[in-house]
Amino acid sequence: MAVRTYAPVGQTPVLRVPLTRDHVSAIGAITPEGRLFMQSQSRSYKGEDVVSFLKHLLRHIPGKLLVIWDGSSIHRCQAVKDFLAQGAAARLHLERLPAYAPEFNPQEGVWNLLKRRELKNVCCKDPTELSSALLLALARLRHRKQTLRHCFVHAGYSL
Repeated sequence: MAVRTYAPVGQTPVLRVPLTRDHVSAIGAITPEGRLFMQSQSRSYKGEDVVSFLKHLLRHIPGKLLVIWDGSSIHRCQAVKDFLAQGAAARLHLERLPAYAPEFNPQEGVWNLLKRRELKNVCCKDPTELSSALLLALARLRHRKQTLRHCFVHAGYSL
């Protein structure tokens, strides 16, 4: 995502890159304390991947866990329902946000910080390089606890 560029006046810089279907998919979560959890992979996420991420969260966050997420079909898939039915519902409560309400999702603030601050003007030659850049950006962002906590405040939640 281009944020700001430098070029002679009147000469817009143009980057030429080959178009491919290669991509990096990411899933993430943030806690009110400013802890950041993120996973990425080189293919689209499926229901089993979401369940794996939920298990990861349950391993690293003690006690009961409230997950607030959007109404994406992957969040409502059979794999997630089966996971809850197998006993995860004892510790895990999933709450769906209203349709078209990203402003209520604190994780959207994290994505915005990554795209507009940490990864601004990053141009990678392949998905492997993008994954490396994403890991470095996450490492920088994890040290900014107050900024991460502010994502909750910005979404309208009190801490």
